[in-house]
Amino acid sequence: MLQLQENHSLLHALCVKPGIKFENQKADEIVLLSLRAHPITLIPTVINSMLIITLIFFSGFLLNQFLSWVQLIYLITFFLFVNFIYIWLQIVNWYFNIGIVTDKQIIDVDFSALSFRNISRTELEHVEDITVKVSGFASSIFDLGNIFVQTAGSEINTEFMNVPHPARAAHIIQDILKQNGNTQ
Repeated sequence: MLQLQENHSLLHALCVKPGIKFENQKADEIVLLSLRAHPITLIPTVINSMLIITLIFFSGFLLNQFLSWVQLIYLITFFLFVNFIYIWLQIVNWYFNIGIVTDKQIIDVDFSALSFRNISRTELEHVEDITVKVSGFASSIFDLGNIFVQTAGSEINTEFMNVPHPARAAHIIQDILKQNGNTQ
């Protein structure tokens, strides 16, 4: 039996034996690995929201000449609320875009904008190749990259984007495949 030590890291972006359950999980199926994008990928959201907040307050000083204080407060509150929704949607999108590797299958959940969810499942015996791609300066510094799981025939190829420690995650997936008799 494959011996994996439980490990949770980077805000649960790479978890070995995470102890999670998912929809349509079989009774005897064990989740061995969960992957999501590195938390550093949320930095653009933080920068964008800080720029928006700065813009809101500076525009408040300019609009002060044309609007009453009550109107200005309502306008600033509205745009701060819109900014909060933007941040919230980005965090929800990051959290629910997850890859799950079990002892029977690989599942890729792509979630966007609270209204769309795409779930791709690949049985482990159909996996042909696992490729890791790390490109760029930031990816090298923060050790994040993309994992591509290629499958046989008409099966959908799976990709896990911007995951932390991609070489380690790919090695774990390869060990799971070897344990299940798939010598890819």
